[in-house]
Amino acid sequence: MVINFAAGPAKLPEEVLKEVQANLLNCNGSGISVMEMSHRSSNYAKIHDAALADLRELLKLPKNYKVLLMQGGGTGQFAAVALNLIGRTGTADYVITGSWSAKAAKEAAQYGKVNTVVPKVDRYIDVPRQETWKLDPNASYVYYCDNETVDGVEFDFVPQLPTDVPLVCDMSSNFLSRPIDVNKFGVIFAGAQKNIGPSGVTVVIVREDLIGKHLKITPSVLNFELMDKNDSLYNTPPTFGIYVMGQVFQWIKRNGGVAGMCERAKAKSKLIYDIIDKSNGFYICPVASRARSHMNLPFRIGSATGNEALEKEFLTKAESQGMIQLKGHRSVGGIRASLYNAITLAETQQLAKLMQAFYENNKN
Repeated sequence: MVINFAAGPAKLPEEVLKEVQANLLNCNGSGISVMEMSHRSSNYAKIHDAALADLRELLKLPKNYKVLLMQGGGTGQFAAVALNLIGRTGTADYVITGSWSAKAAKEAAQYGKVNTVVPKVDRYIDVPRQETWKLDPNASYVYYCDNETVDGVEFDFVPQLPTDVPLVCDMSSNFLSRPIDVNKFGVIFAGAQKNIGPSGVTVVIVREDLIGKHLKITPSVLNFELMDKNDSLYNTPPTFGIYVMGQVFQWIKRNGGVAGMCERAKAKSKLIYDIIDKSNGFYICPVASRARSHMNLPFRIGSATGNEALEKEFLTKAESQGMIQLKGHRSVGGIRASLYNAITLAETQQLAKLMQAFYENNKN
Protein backbone atom coordinates (compact mmCIF):
# COMPACT_ATOMS: atom_id res chain seq x y z
CA MET A 1 0.00 0.00 0.00
CA VAL A 2 1.27 3.47 -0.92
CA ILE A 3 0.52 6.55 1.18
CA ASN A 4 0.84 9.71 -0.85
CA PHE A 5 1.93 12.68 1.28
CA ALA A 6 2.37 14.93 -1.77
CA ALA A 7 1.68 18.65 -1.55
CA GLY A 8 -0.19 18.58 -4.84
CA PRO A 9 -1.45 17.06 -7.00
CA ALA A 10 -2.36 15.24 -3.82
CA LYS A 11 -4.07 12.15 -2.52
CA LEU A 12 -7.77 11.72 -3.28
CA PRO A 13 -10.11 9.70 -1.07
CA GLU A 14 -9.92 6.02 -2.04
CA GLU A 15 -13.69 5.79 -1.83
CA VAL A 16 -14.01 8.55 -4.43
CA LEU A 17 -11.46 6.98 -6.76
CA LYS A 18 -13.37 3.70 -6.68
CA GLU A 19 -16.60 5.53 -7.50
CA VAL A 20 -14.91 7.29 -10.40
CA GLN A 21 -13.45 4.00 -11.62
CA ALA A 22 -16.83 2.28 -11.51
CA ASN A 23 -18.43 5.09 -13.53
CA LEU A 24 -15.55 5.81 -15.88
CA LEU A 25 -17.02 4.13 -18.98
CA ASN A 26 -20.68 4.72 -18.20
CA CYS A 27 -21.18 7.84 -16.10
CA ASN A 28 -24.51 7.96 -14.28
CA GLY A 29 -26.11 5.63 -16.83
CA SER A 30 -25.34 7.92 -19.77
CA GLY A 31 -23.53 5.21 -21.70
CA ILE A 32 -20.40 7.34 -22.09
CA SER A 33 -17.55 8.57 -19.95
CA VAL A 34 -17.75 12.01 -18.36
CA MET A 35 -14.49 12.73 -20.21
CA GLU A 36 -16.33 12.57 -23.54
CA MET A 37 -19.53 14.31 -22.45
CA SER A 38 -20.48 17.59 -24.06
CA HIS A 39 -20.35 20.37 -21.51
CA ARG A 40 -23.62 21.60 -23.04
CA SER A 41 -25.45 18.29 -22.48
CA SER A 42 -28.14 17.65 -19.89
CA ASN A 43 -26.08 14.78 -18.46
CA TYR A 44 -23.16 17.07 -17.72
CA ALA A 45 -25.44 19.86 -16.47
CA LYS A 46 -26.59 17.58 -13.66
CA ILE A 47 -22.98 16.91 -12.62
CA HIS A 48 -22.04 20.59 -12.82
CA ASP A 49 -25.07 21.83 -10.91
CA ALA A 50 -24.76 19.15 -8.22
CA ALA A 51 -21.12 20.06 -7.55
CA LEU A 52 -22.03 23.73 -7.17
CA ALA A 53 -24.99 22.94 -4.92
CA ASP A 54 -22.93 20.65 -2.67
CA LEU A 55 -20.20 23.26 -2.32
CA ARG A 56 -22.71 25.95 -1.43
CA GLU A 57 -24.14 23.61 1.22
CA LEU A 58 -20.73 22.72 2.68
CA LEU A 59 -19.73 26.37 3.02
CA LYS A 60 -23.22 27.67 3.87
CA LEU A 61 -22.69 30.20 1.10
CA PRO A 62 -24.86 33.34 1.27
CA LYS A 63 -26.96 34.05 -1.82
CA ASN A 64 -24.93 37.14 -2.72
CA TYR A 65 -21.83 35.03 -3.44
CA LYS A 66 -21.22 33.44 -6.82
CA VAL A 67 -19.19 30.27 -7.43
CA LEU A 68 -17.07 30.18 -10.58
CA LEU A 69 -15.27 27.06 -11.80
CA MET A 70 -12.26 28.38 -13.66
CA GLN A 71 -8.96 27.18 -15.11
CA GLY A 72 -5.36 28.27 -14.71
CA GLY A 73 -4.89 27.19 -11.11
CA GLY A 74 -3.86 29.54 -8.33
CA THR A 75 -1.34 31.17 -10.65
CA GLY A 76 -4.12 32.14 -13.03
CA GLN A 77 -6.00 33.72 -10.13
CA PHE A 78 -2.95 35.78 -9.16
CA ALA A 79 -3.65 37.68 -12.38
CA ALA A 80 -7.44 37.33 -12.36
CA VAL A 81 -7.84 38.85 -8.90
CA ALA A 82 -5.85 41.95 -9.85
CA LEU A 83 -7.45 42.28 -13.27
CA ASN A 84 -10.96 42.08 -11.80
CA LEU A 85 -10.49 44.15 -8.65
CA ILE A 86 -7.52 46.53 -8.74
CA GLY A 87 -9.19 49.01 -11.09
CA ARG A 88 -11.16 50.72 -8.29
CA THR A 89 -8.13 52.65 -7.03
CA GLY A 90 -5.21 51.18 -8.99
CA THR A 91 -3.52 49.86 -5.83
CA ALA A 92 -3.80 46.80 -3.59
CA ASP A 93 -2.38 45.56 -0.29
CA TYR A 94 -0.54 42.21 -0.18
CA VAL A 95 0.33 40.36 3.02
CA ILE A 96 3.34 38.26 2.06
CA THR A 97 3.85 35.32 4.42
CA GLY A 98 5.31 32.74 2.03
CA SER A 99 6.26 31.76 -1.48
CA TRP A 100 2.79 31.82 -2.99
CA SER A 101 1.68 35.20 -1.67
CA ALA A 102 5.02 36.59 -2.88
CA LYS A 103 4.32 35.28 -6.38
CA ALA A 104 0.79 36.66 -6.28
CA ALA A 105 2.09 40.13 -5.39
CA LYS A 106 4.63 40.01 -8.20
CA GLU A 107 1.90 39.10 -10.69
CA ALA A 108 -0.48 41.80 -9.47
CA ALA A 109 2.24 44.46 -9.81
CA GLN A 110 1.86 44.16 -13.59
CA TYR A 111 -1.65 45.64 -13.38
CA GLY A 112 -1.40 48.24 -10.63
CA LYS A 113 0.51 49.38 -7.58
CA VAL A 114 1.18 46.73 -4.93
CA ASN A 115 1.75 47.72 -1.32
CA THR A 116 3.44 44.98 0.73
CA VAL A 117 2.07 45.47 4.22
CA VAL A 118 4.65 43.43 6.17
CA PRO A 119 8.45 43.63 5.98
CA LYS A 120 10.34 41.27 3.70
CA VAL A 121 12.01 38.39 5.54
CA ASP A 122 14.62 35.78 4.62
CA ARG A 123 12.50 32.89 5.93
CA TYR A 124 8.75 32.62 6.26
CA ILE A 125 8.10 31.19 9.72
CA ASP A 126 5.25 33.25 11.17
CA VAL A 127 2.19 35.40 10.46
CA PRO A 128 2.78 38.97 11.67
CA ARG A 129 -0.10 40.22 13.83
CA GLN A 130 -2.45 42.57 12.02
CA GLU A 131 -1.65 45.52 14.30
CA THR A 132 1.85 45.56 12.77
CA TRP A 133 0.59 45.77 9.18
CA LYS A 134 0.97 48.96 7.18
CA LEU A 135 -2.27 49.00 5.24
CA ASP A 136 -2.93 51.55 2.51
CA PRO A 137 -6.31 53.24 3.12
CA ASN A 138 -6.60 53.65 -0.66
CA ALA A 139 -6.24 49.94 -1.47
CA SER A 140 -8.79 48.30 -3.76
CA TYR A 141 -8.47 45.08 -1.74
CA VAL A 142 -6.26 43.26 0.76
CA TYR A 143 -4.81 39.92 -0.32
CA TYR A 144 -3.37 37.05 1.69
CA CYS A 145 -2.70 33.32 1.41
CA ASP A 146 -4.38 31.41 4.23
CA ASN A 147 -1.98 28.47 4.09
CA GLU A 148 1.45 28.62 2.50
CA THR A 149 2.03 25.16 1.04
CA VAL A 150 5.80 25.51 0.65
CA ASP A 151 6.61 27.11 3.98
CA GLY A 152 4.01 25.46 6.23
CA VAL A 153 2.66 28.77 7.53
CA GLU A 154 -1.10 29.01 8.17
CA PHE A 155 -3.10 31.99 9.39
CA ASP A 156 -4.61 31.54 12.85
CA PHE A 157 -6.94 34.51 12.36
CA VAL A 158 -9.01 36.24 9.69
CA PRO A 159 -7.91 39.84 9.03
CA GLN A 160 -10.42 42.50 10.07
CA LEU A 161 -10.95 45.25 7.51
CA PRO A 162 -13.26 48.21 6.92
CA THR A 163 -16.46 47.08 5.23
CA ASP A 164 -15.59 48.90 1.99
CA VAL A 165 -12.26 47.04 1.51
CA PRO A 166 -12.67 43.53 0.09
CA LEU A 167 -10.60 40.75 1.64
CA VAL A 168 -9.15 38.34 -0.94
CA CYS A 169 -7.84 34.96 0.13
CA ASP A 170 -5.96 32.13 -1.56
CA MET A 171 -7.18 29.00 0.24
CA SER A 172 -5.80 26.50 -2.25
CA SER A 173 -4.08 24.23 0.26
CA ASN A 174 -6.53 24.33 3.16
CA PHE A 175 -9.88 24.74 1.38
CA LEU A 176 -12.69 22.83 3.13
CA SER A 177 -10.34 21.80 5.95
CA ARG A 178 -11.82 24.18 8.52
CA PRO A 179 -15.01 26.24 8.84
CA ILE A 180 -14.95 29.81 7.54
CA ASP A 181 -17.35 32.73 7.64
CA VAL A 182 -17.59 33.56 3.95
CA ASN A 183 -19.20 36.91 4.76
CA LYS A 184 -15.80 38.21 5.85
CA PHE A 185 -14.37 37.80 2.35
CA GLY A 186 -14.77 39.47 -1.00
CA VAL A 187 -13.05 36.70 -2.97
CA ILE A 188 -11.86 33.22 -2.03
CA PHE A 189 -10.13 30.94 -4.50
CA ALA A 190 -8.65 27.45 -4.40
CA GLY A 191 -6.88 25.26 -6.91
CA ALA A 192 -8.53 21.85 -6.59
CA GLN A 193 -5.40 19.72 -6.82
CA LYS A 194 -4.35 20.09 -3.20
CA ASN A 195 -7.43 19.27 -1.15
CA ILE A 196 -10.59 18.76 -3.21
CA GLY A 197 -9.87 17.14 -6.57
CA PRO A 198 -7.54 16.67 -9.52
CA SER A 199 -5.58 19.48 -11.13
CA GLY A 200 -7.31 21.61 -13.73
CA VAL A 201 -10.15 23.18 -11.75
CA THR A 202 -10.00 26.34 -9.67
CA VAL A 203 -12.91 27.25 -7.41
CA VAL A 204 -13.52 31.00 -7.19
CA ILE A 205 -16.06 32.38 -4.72
CA VAL A 206 -16.79 36.06 -5.32
CA ARG A 207 -19.24 38.50 -3.74
CA GLU A 208 -21.57 39.65 -6.47
CA ASP A 209 -20.99 43.38 -5.97
CA LEU A 210 -17.34 42.86 -6.97
CA ILE A 211 -18.25 41.41 -10.35
CA GLY A 212 -18.09 43.69 -13.39
CA LYS A 213 -15.22 45.86 -12.12
CA HIS A 214 -12.54 44.34 -14.36
CA LEU A 215 -9.89 46.22 -16.31
CA LYS A 216 -10.51 46.48 -20.06
CA ILE A 217 -7.45 44.34 -20.75
CA THR A 218 -8.84 41.38 -18.77
CA PRO A 219 -8.78 38.21 -20.92
CA SER A 220 -12.16 36.56 -21.31
CA VAL A 221 -11.00 33.36 -19.62
CA LEU A 222 -10.11 35.36 -16.46
CA ASN A 223 -13.14 37.66 -16.51
CA PHE A 224 -15.38 37.07 -13.46
CA GLU A 225 -18.36 38.76 -15.10
CA LEU A 226 -18.21 36.63 -18.25
CA MET A 227 -17.75 33.44 -16.24
CA ASP A 228 -20.66 34.31 -13.98
CA LYS A 229 -23.02 35.20 -16.83
CA ASN A 230 -22.18 31.89 -18.51
CA ASP A 231 -22.38 29.69 -15.42
CA SER A 232 -18.65 28.90 -15.78
CA LEU A 233 -19.36 27.51 -19.26
CA TYR A 234 -18.07 30.43 -21.32
CA ASN A 235 -15.40 28.08 -22.64
CA THR A 236 -15.10 24.30 -22.29
CA PRO A 237 -14.61 23.61 -18.58
CA PRO A 238 -12.45 20.76 -17.19
CA THR A 239 -15.46 18.46 -17.05
CA PHE A 240 -13.72 15.39 -15.64
CA GLY A 241 -12.07 17.42 -12.88
CA ILE A 242 -15.39 19.01 -11.94
CA TYR A 243 -17.02 15.58 -11.83
CA VAL A 244 -14.33 14.21 -9.48
CA MET A 245 -14.46 17.35 -7.35
CA GLY A 246 -18.21 16.92 -7.01
CA GLN A 247 -17.65 13.36 -5.79
CA VAL A 248 -15.17 14.70 -3.21
CA PHE A 249 -17.75 17.21 -1.99
CA GLN A 250 -20.21 14.37 -1.44
CA TRP A 251 -17.52 12.38 0.39
CA ILE A 252 -16.89 15.34 2.69
CA LYS A 253 -20.62 15.60 3.40
CA ARG A 254 -20.69 11.90 4.33
CA ASN A 255 -17.76 12.36 6.68
CA GLY A 256 -18.94 15.15 8.92
CA GLY A 257 -18.75 18.08 6.52
CA VAL A 258 -16.17 20.83 6.94
CA ALA A 259 -16.35 20.51 10.74
CA GLY A 260 -15.49 16.83 10.43
CA MET A 261 -12.53 17.62 8.20
CA CYS A 262 -11.34 20.19 10.73
CA GLU A 263 -11.35 17.70 13.59
CA ARG A 264 -9.44 15.19 11.48
CA ALA A 265 -6.89 17.84 10.52
CA LYS A 266 -6.31 18.83 14.14
CA ALA A 267 -5.84 15.22 15.25
CA LYS A 268 -3.47 14.33 12.41
CA SER A 269 -1.28 17.41 12.66
CA LYS A 270 -1.08 17.16 16.48
CA LEU A 271 0.21 13.62 16.16
CA ILE A 272 3.17 14.76 14.04
CA TYR A 273 3.88 18.03 15.83
CA ASP A 274 3.90 16.23 19.21
CA ILE A 275 6.64 13.91 18.00
CA ILE A 276 8.64 16.87 16.69
CA ASP A 277 8.25 18.83 19.92
CA LYS A 278 9.17 15.86 22.14
CA SER A 279 12.27 14.87 20.16
CA ASN A 280 14.70 17.11 22.06
CA GLY A 281 15.64 18.97 18.90
CA PHE A 282 16.15 15.88 16.73
CA TYR A 283 13.19 17.01 14.62
CA ILE A 284 12.84 20.75 14.13
CA CYS A 285 9.84 22.60 12.70
CA PRO A 286 10.96 26.18 11.94
CA VAL A 287 7.44 27.64 11.99
CA ALA A 288 6.16 29.56 15.02
CA SER A 289 3.68 27.45 17.00
CA ARG A 290 0.77 29.84 16.41
CA ALA A 291 1.27 29.73 12.64
CA ARG A 292 1.91 26.02 12.13
CA SER A 293 -0.06 24.59 9.24
CA HIS A 294 -2.51 21.75 9.77
CA MET A 295 -2.09 20.77 6.12
CA ASN A 296 1.61 21.08 5.22
CA LEU A 297 4.06 20.18 7.98
CA PRO A 298 7.73 20.97 7.20
CA PHE A 299 10.56 19.79 9.42
CA ARG A 300 14.30 19.22 9.44
CA ILE A 301 16.23 16.35 10.99
CA GLY A 302 19.35 16.72 13.11
CA SER A 303 19.64 20.50 13.09
CA ALA A 304 17.86 23.69 12.07
CA THR A 305 19.52 23.48 8.64
CA GLY A 306 19.12 19.73 8.43
CA ASN A 307 21.46 16.76 8.38
CA GLU A 308 21.45 15.78 4.72
CA ALA A 309 22.53 12.21 5.34
CA LEU A 310 19.87 11.61 8.00
CA GLU A 311 17.14 13.22 5.93
CA LYS A 312 18.05 11.10 2.93
CA GLU A 313 18.02 7.97 5.09
CA PHE A 314 14.61 8.95 6.51
CA LEU A 315 13.12 9.44 3.04
CA THR A 316 14.54 6.10 1.88
CA LYS A 317 13.01 4.30 4.87
CA ALA A 318 9.69 6.04 4.30
CA GLU A 319 9.59 4.95 0.66
CA SER A 320 10.49 1.38 1.63
CA GLN A 321 7.37 1.43 3.82
CA GLY A 322 5.18 2.87 1.06
CA MET A 323 5.21 6.49 2.22
CA ILE A 324 6.03 8.73 -0.72
CA GLN A 325 6.40 12.42 -1.65
CA LEU A 326 7.75 13.46 1.75
CA LYS A 327 10.68 15.46 0.45
CA GLY A 328 10.45 19.17 1.24
CA HIS A 329 10.02 21.79 -1.47
CA ARG A 330 13.25 22.45 -3.35
CA SER A 331 13.34 26.05 -2.09
CA VAL A 332 13.38 25.09 1.61
CA GLY A 333 14.60 21.47 1.67
CA GLY A 334 14.08 19.00 4.48
CA ILE A 335 10.90 16.95 4.92
CA ARG A 336 7.29 17.99 4.36
CA ALA A 337 4.24 15.91 5.21
CA SER A 338 1.05 17.12 3.58
CA LEU A 339 -1.94 15.91 5.59
CA TYR A 340 -4.82 16.91 3.35
CA ASN A 341 -8.40 15.78 3.97
CA ALA A 342 -7.93 12.48 2.12
CA ILE A 343 -5.04 11.39 4.36
CA THR A 344 -6.50 9.22 7.11
CA LEU A 345 -5.57 9.18 10.78
CA ALA A 346 -4.31 5.60 10.36
CA GLU A 347 -2.00 6.70 7.54
CA THR A 348 -0.73 9.58 9.67
CA GLN A 349 -0.09 7.13 12.50
CA GLN A 350 2.15 5.12 10.18
CA LEU A 351 4.25 8.22 9.53
CA ALA A 352 4.32 8.96 13.26
CA LYS A 353 5.48 5.42 13.99
CA LEU A 354 8.33 5.76 11.49
CA MET A 355 9.34 9.14 12.92
CA GLN A 356 9.41 7.78 16.47
CA ALA A 357 11.43 4.70 15.49
CA PHE A 358 13.86 6.79 13.44
CA TYR A 359 14.36 9.12 16.39
CA GLU A 360 15.00 6.23 18.78
CA ASN A 361 17.58 4.71 16.42
CA ASN A 362 19.44 7.94 15.65
CA LYS A 363 19.07 10.28 18.65
CA ASN A 364 22.61 9.66 19.83
